[in-house]
Amino acid sequence: MEKRRILPSLGITAAALALTLTACGTVERNSGDDPKKSDSPDTSIETIKDGTLTVCTNPPYAPFEEVVGAEVVGFDMDLMAEVAADLDLEISFVETPFEAIESAAALDSGLCDVGASALTINATRLAKLDFSSPYYESTLGMLVAADSGIESVADLQGKAVGVQQGTTGEEWAHQQSELTEIKQFEGLGDQVTALKAGEVEAVFNDVPTLTPYTTEGLKVIGDLNTGEKFGFAVKKDNRDLLRAINKTLERVTTDGTYETLIEKWF
Repeated sequence: MEKRRILPSLGITAAALALTLTACGTVERNSGDDPKKSDSPDTSIETIKDGTLTVCTNPPYAPFEEVVGAEVVGFDMDLMAEVAADLDLEISFVETPFEAIESAAALDSGLCDVGASALTINATRLAKLDFSSPYYESTLGMLVAADSGIESVADLQGKAVGVQQGTTGEEWAHQQSELTEIKQFEGLGDQVTALKAGEVEAVFNDVPTLTPYTTEGLKVIGDLNTGEKFGFAVKKDNRDLLRAINKTLERVTTDGTYETLIEKWF
């Protein structure tokens, strides 16, 4: 898979929908080593829980976030651990429906301080959330059975396909004239289960998250370059936390941490 580099622009805004808490988890910091901290941590930033940065995320969505044992781990989680370390805070992850994260419901209700779940920055979300600098550029793809004979979106004419609720993949699918039967699922795991059961002929999601399933008799077709850039989301006008996240993202790109995490997860 092509390795993507962090994208240099500065904080922007985001999101739109609902909320249900499912579970909590913690994660070990980067590779067993203490993350490199800023010279002087900003201790003035307020969080919903004193001494802790609480992060909403929606696994499974490997390699960005997944549950391994009792831990929530992944590329996004390691970057969030770097932010927490720079702020001299502990970190806690809350498993949350994706729709609640991208709609701002989770942040507005005080469930968490940050949304970290491979969130694409787009105009719709910018109205309700503030986004960090982009930290990853992704592309959309479709997952199909390896023996399906499907090679393009055109081959899906009249066939059922699966999308994840509230995602840019869902929005894109509804714009394709060939896709006339679109079924909505809450998470990536539900999409893949439906594909394996024959309920749908293809599912759409980000290429890096689909690739791990190619060992299960499935294949990724196409590299639908939609120009998506991921960012971390905070509650509207939470400028102090946004500034701190961007400061960490800038640090990790200059001290080699970002490249180390790309090698680790991709």
